[in-house]
Amino acid sequence: MTPAAGEALAAAEVIVGYQTYLDLIPEFLAGKEVIASQMMKEVDRCRKALDLAAEGKTVALVSGGDPGIYAMAGLVFEMAKEQGAAVEIEVIAGIAALNACAARLGAPLMHDFAAISLSDLLTPWEKIEQRLKAAAAADFVVVIYNPKSKKRAEHIVKARAILLAHRAPETPVGIVTAATRENERIVLTTLEKMLESTIDMQTTIIIGNSTTFAWQGFMVTPRGYAAKYAL
Repeated sequence: MTPAAGEALAAAEVIVGYQTYLDLIPEFLAGKEVIASQMMKEVDRCRKALDLAAEGKTVALVSGGDPGIYAMAGLVFEMAKEQGAAVEIEVIAGIAALNACAARLGAPLMHDFAAISLSDLLTPWEKIEQRLKAAAAADFVVVIYNPKSKKRAEHIVKARAILLAHRAPETPVGIVTAATRENERIVLTTLEKMLESTIDMQTTIIIGNSTTFAWQGFMVTPRGYAAKYAL
């Protein structure tokens, strides 16, 4: 959490969020009106937050990671536009999973990268597959969000096959689950062996490009300094 996010929570009269995320910040909830809901209730949470803000209350809508990356900020703006809501909206930057996971792994995102979610709940799988192929062919480091659920066990298998068509089997892969939390798990492996590791919805996977290397337990993607300067 960024200091600015903590300040926004402290200043809020009402805190709205997914129950699992609210459970991580009990110190900010005391003395507040708290509205919690479960998975798949994003629209309801945004609507409630906008309604309360329209009443003149200061509302904090909690997201995991950064609210503008696979989270709630975009939906808030969409709904505010649709409803013509005359409320002040401020997006507070957070620490996205890709930032936290990259730091745990070393420096895998030092060059161009693409973040792709494998969840087809809101995006057709055909579109996801198209993006995976484009990123793989362009030699981007690829960050995979939402890699596997009970209903989507095969998507990560298909994604790996797409990457293997363009990357060497020994390409470094970092698998981080629950970054910075008590149940954090970090695995540094290869594209060939990545499916041997435990992968779930709390996992973020970073797949290296053609220059990424592993060294002393770290995953590093060179920026290109060695080719330009004497190191």
